[in-house]
Amino acid sequence: MTDAIKIDVWSDIACPWCYIGKRNLENGLAATAADDDAPVVEIEYHSFELSPDTPEDFHGGEVDYLSQHKGISPEQAREMLDRVTGVAAEAGLAYRFDILQHTNTVKAHELLHFAKENGRQLELAEILMSAYFLEGKHVGRDDDLIALAVEAGLDEDAAREALTSQRFRAAVRADQEQARQFGISGVPFFVIDGKYGVSGAQPVEAFTQIARQVWGERRESVETADA
Repeated sequence: MTDAIKIDVWSDIACPWCYIGKRNLENGLAATAADDDAPVVEIEYHSFELSPDTPEDFHGGEVDYLSQHKGISPEQAREMLDRVTGVAAEAGLAYRFDILQHTNTVKAHELLHFAKENGRQLELAEILMSAYFLEGKHVGRDDDLIALAVEAGLDEDAAREALTSQRFRAAVRADQEQARQFGISGVPFFVIDGKYGVSGAQPVEAFTQIARQVWGERRESVETADA
């Protein structure tokens, strides 16, 4: 029996291309489900903070944030947001930058590590990104994050303890250090089976192709060993 393909994903909750990449990855893998020998895949998310200096409560909209932090004009910022909104729509995601609440994401990353420990990381990753990009919810404050954790099926008191104790902060930093060692400077970044690096929100077909390729390599390896 062939072991599952491991896909490690470095991403940030506040990265618009990361949510698009996440959805394209999922749709790409779904396209292999009808294969006679469909790939078995295990996905794990890793922490990457695009803007660690962002305050918990940023006063202003997304245009203001981009203008201040990227040194571009409001017009250029709006053009950027219009472009990414269009790409997101192609992936089936209705981004709402008009209601988005920009915030620091380190606590969200800590909560993702807590969710991983409890077998709910994939569920929480989807809920956090949807809350941020589609629903205009705050994903930087304890109470808001704990409510989202409960929505993902996690225990409320345990989630609160995980955040207040900051016991997963070291795991967040370890992910970031691993990213530096891999030379990852932007996200999303996908490491397939520990040997293939895929950067950016690739199209659905790219993920379908690489899943089939790696699964085929796995199958050949098993068959050769059996022979």
